[in-house]
Amino acid sequence: MKMLLRKNVSGLGKIGDVVEVRPGYARNYLLPQGLAFQPLASNIRQVELEKKRYLEELARQRAEIEARAALVDGKEVTIAARANVEGHLYGSVGPAQIASALAEIGHFIEPEDVALDEPIRRLDRYDVPLRFSEDVTATIQLWVVPIHGEGESAEEAPQAGPGDEDAAPDGA
Repeated sequence: MKMLLRKNVSGLGKIGDVVEVRPGYARNYLLPQGLAFQPLASNIRQVELEKKRYLEELARQRAEIEARAALVDGKEVTIAARANVEGHLYGSVGPAQIASALAEIGHFIEPEDVALDEPIRRLDRYDVPLRFSEDVTATIQLWVVPIHGEGESAEEAPQAGPGDEDAAPDGA
């Protein structure tokens, strides 16, 4: 049975395509969902108008996505995390923390847009890819630093021994 698609249907075709499907699929899925019509002349004109509107909306959305990607591309963000002396984190930094750090500097993205292969587990500088759509990407620079200011973790902080209460720091 030939059907004219009103919308993109995964694995079947795009808007405006005339496809051959089984009658049960057309009757039970495509027609009730409003995804297809019979390929009549009046329906073809209507679908062409819908396709034109769809393509205009798609172009507008793409321009919006490209603008968002251009704004965030190359930005630097810093996340402070607890780590041991060797620089291994006591947890990990994932997409949610990266999205939150970007939101703090005014760039709002979804955690799903952060394309990390695996969570970050060490102190270092990372180039993190952001994927806004299949072919629109950006890259940010992420610094993962220790949470205890001036680059020292709790284990590296000088420890006072017994009887050192009156001693001046740094031998002064």
